[in-house]
Amino acid sequence: MAIIDRPLAIGAGDDAVETVDRPLGSITRPQESGTWRDWLTTVDHKKIGIMYGAAAMFFFVIGGAEALLIRLQLATPNGTLLSPEVYNQVFTMHGVTMIFLVAMPMGAAFANYLLPLQIGARDVAFPRLNALSFWVFLFGGLFLNSAWLLGGGADGGWFNYAPNSTVTFSPSHGIDFYALGLQITGVASLVGAINLITTVLNMRPKGMTLMRMPIFTWMNLVVQFLLLFAVPVISVALFELTFDRLFDANFFNTEAGADPLLWQHLFWIFGHPEVYILILPSFGIVSEVIPVFSRKPIFGYSFMVASGVAIGFMGWGVWAHHMFVSGIGPISVAAFSLSTMFIAVPTGVKILNWLATIWGGKLRFNTAMLFAVGVVSMFTIGGLSGVTHSIAPADTQQTDTYYIVAHFHYVIFGGTLLGFFSGFYFWWPKMFGYKLNEKLGKTNFWLQIVGFNVTFGPMHILGLQGMSRRIDTYDAGFGFEFWNLVATVGAFIIALGIAFFFVNVAVSRRQWIAAGKPNPGPDPWDARSLEWMTASPTPIHNFDEEITVDAPDEFWHRKYGYDTEGNVVRKATAEEVAQDGSNTNVHLPSPSYFPILLALSMPIISYGLIYSLWLCIPGGMLLVYSMVGWIFEHPDDPNAAHDDHGHDDHGDAPDELAAGDDEGELVGVGAGAPETEATNG
Repeated sequence: MAIIDRPLAIGAGDDAVETVDRPLGSITRPQESGTWRDWLTTVDHKKIGIMYGAAAMFFFVIGGAEALLIRLQLATPNGTLLSPEVYNQVFTMHGVTMIFLVAMPMGAAFANYLLPLQIGARDVAFPRLNALSFWVFLFGGLFLNSAWLLGGGADGGWFNYAPNSTVTFSPSHGIDFYALGLQITGVASLVGAINLITTVLNMRPKGMTLMRMPIFTWMNLVVQFLLLFAVPVISVALFELTFDRLFDANFFNTEAGADPLLWQHLFWIFGHPEVYILILPSFGIVSEVIPVFSRKPIFGYSFMVASGVAIGFMGWGVWAHHMFVSGIGPISVAAFSLSTMFIAVPTGVKILNWLATIWGGKLRFNTAMLFAVGVVSMFTIGGLSGVTHSIAPADTQQTDTYYIVAHFHYVIFGGTLLGFFSGFYFWWPKMFGYKLNEKLGKTNFWLQIVGFNVTFGPMHILGLQGMSRRIDTYDAGFGFEFWNLVATVGAFIIALGIAFFFVNVAVSRRQWIAAGKPNPGPDPWDARSLEWMTASPTPIHNFDEEITVDAPDEFWHRKYGYDTEGNVVRKATAEEVAQDGSNTNVHLPSPSYFPILLALSMPIISYGLIYSLWLCIPGGMLLVYSMVGWIFEHPDDPNAAHDDHGHDDHGDAPDELAAGDDEGELVGVGAGAPETEATNG
C-alpha cells in the first residue's frame, strides 16, 4: 500500500488541523475542533443531531415560558396579566412552538444521530441535504418567532381555522409569519425525511434485513414516510392561506363562496398523522430502553414492528374525528368513530408488549427506565381519554373544553416529551462521553411526573365542568377557581423539573472534567444494538469497519450466548467486541457553507413577501448562488484549492490510488451490497 510521505493537512494557515499519515485515496473530514466554524459547516449527522436537539431545547424554553404566562393568566378569576389580544397570540405561539419547533425537531435530533449508528452505517445518504434540513428548520423557527418583534405573533390557534385566519379577522402580520414559517420548516421535514428513508433502505450492512433492524429505527422509518406524505398536505393549505392574505386570493374567503371546511380537512389530514409523527420516535426510544434495563429482548418484536406500521397506515383514516361538531354529517361521523376505535388496537399492542418485556425481567430503575415507564403509564391514560372521543355524543360534549387540552397533553407531553428525556439519559454517554448524574436525574423525573399530573389531571375535571378552551379569563362562581390554581402550581413544578435537567447537564459535565474526563466505555448500560458497538463519544467515522449482522440485537449476541441447558452465559466483554474508533482510513464528505446559505435565503424571501417584494430579489439571488455553488462544490476534499487528492509536492500518485478505488476504506452501502463510497447530497 502506497503511503503519503508527509502528513495530509486539512485547511490552510491558522485553520489547518493536524492529521496522521494515511493511505492515498482515503479522505477524511478534518478532526473538527469544535469551533463555531466547524458547527456552521458540518455535514456530520451526529453534530447535526446534537444541533437539532439544542435548538429544540431552546424553543422548549420559549414555549414553556409561554405556557407559564397562560397558567398565570388563568390561575385566578378575571386575570389581567395578558390582554385578550396578547393571550390569543401567546396560546397560539405556545402550541405552534411546542409541536413544530420542539417535539418534531427533538424526534429529528434522535433520528439524525442514531439511525446511521443503529444500522451500522458511517454516514447518512445525503450529508449536505441533512445539514440543509437543520438550517432550514432553525431559520424557519427563528423567522416564526421574529413575529414577536415585528408586531405580534399569530393569534388563530395552532390549528388556525378559516375564516378567522383571513385578513378581515386578523389584520396583523402574525398569521403571515405562521403561514410562511411553517412552510419553511416543512421544507426541512421533507428534506430530512427523504434523506433518512434513503439511508435506512440503502445503507444497512450485510445481513441486516428489515426484520433485524432495531425498533427505534423502524419507528423512525415509519415517521419519515408519514412526513413525506403529510407535509405536502399542510404545505398546500399554507400556500393557499398565504395567497389569500398577501395576494387577495379567495381559497378561504366565505364572501366569495369558499368553504371554510376546506382548511379543516387539509389541516387535519396532516394533523392526525402528525400526532404519530410526534409519538412514534418516543415509542422507539421506550422500545430500546425497556429491554436494556429489563435485561430481556423486546417481547413480540414482529408485533411491535407490525403495530408501528399499522399506526402509520391507520393514522390517515381518523382525521375527521376532530370535526364531529362541524356539520360533516352522521355517516361521516359514524365512519370516523369506528376508525378512531380501531386505531387504539395497534397502540394497545405496544403497551402490552412493553409490559410483557418488563414482566419477569431483572429491572434496573435508573432515570432512563423511570422516564420510559412514565411514558407507558401516562400515554395509556391519554389514550384512554382519547378513545372516549370516538363516541360522538361524548365528543360533542367534550369538544372545545379543557378535557381535550388534558387528553392532548397526556399524549404529547406524557407520551412524547417524557420519552425524549428517557432518550437523553440513555444515549447521553454515547453522544458526549459521560453519564448524567442519577440523583439529579431522578429528581428531574419525579418533579416532571408530579408536576405533569398536577397540571393536566385537573383539566379533565375542568373540561367536564364546562370550562372552554382558548378563553383568556373566567368569572368567579363557575367552580373553575380551585382546579385552575392547582394546574398553575403544577406548571411551575414542571418548570422546576426542566430546570433540574439543565442543572444536571452542567453539574455532570463539571464532575466529568474534574475527574479527568474518564471514558464510560462503549457500552455503559450493557445494551443490545449496534450504536453501542463503537467508542464513546462516537468517532467522526462511526465505525472502524463494516459490521455483518446475523440476528436482531446483534451486539448482545456478540457478548452473550447460551450453554447446553439454555442459560445465558457471557462470551465476551463489550470492550472486546466493540470497535475502538481508531481507524483513520475512512472516506467521508467534507464540510460545506452552502446548506446554511441556502437555508438563509428562505426567511429573506419570506420577509420580502410580507413587507416588500424588492427584498425577494437579494433573497432569490442568495438562493440561486447557493444552489449553483452547491452543484459545483468539490464533494470530498475539504481544501480542494490546496490539495489534489493525494498528489503531493514530490510527484503525482498513480491515478488508481489517487481515486481511492482500491486502497481506501470505503463506506458500505446497501444490505449485503459491495462497499462503495458515501454519497454527498
